[in-house]
Amino acid sequence: MNKAAELLNSEHTVIMSVVNAMKESGIYSTADDKMFEKSIRKLLDFFRNYADKYHHHKEEQILFPEMVKKNEMLEDGAIKEMFENHEDFRSLLNNIEDSVNIFNYNKAHSLLQRYAESLLDHIAVEDDEVFQMMDTLFSPDELDKIYFRFQDIDNELGLEEKHRWENVANTFLT
Repeated sequence: MNKAAELLNSEHTVIMSVVNAMKESGIYSTADDKMFEKSIRKLLDFFRNYADKYHHHKEEQILFPEMVKKNEMLEDGAIKEMFENHEDFRSLLNNIEDSVNIFNYNKAHSLLQRYAESLLDHIAVEDDEVFQMMDTLFSPDELDKIYFRFQDIDNELGLEEKHRWENVANTFLT
């Protein structure tokens, strides 16, 4: 696997660790509304600040447009689906937050489960299909340039902040 795909894949691992911790924690079935709300807000922060701000940003600003430049047919296929998934994730996070804000915890539970399952499906498609396409679409030099652009994004957004979110992920919901 090339370095650019490895970086995105490592971010997937961090994101999946939070989803798995969420499932194992029993957050879906908690009877304690205050604990549920606190956990949900922590999850919302993580998914918005790590999954979306760092990970999805790289894909949307660099990877997907570069893939479309190499193969225009991807624009209305796999890449369009990935963009739509990202928008759906943002919408789901907003709906989860809205549900928590009006104390509709049952709806928040349901939306959170939907978000988690959709996110895992999305990650599987990227890992199994999109990242594999990278090696066929791009030369090694092009992949290196994409990787360095990914690093530039992390530096612009704050590498220390990214690492902080990764550390948060390691101790999630504890």
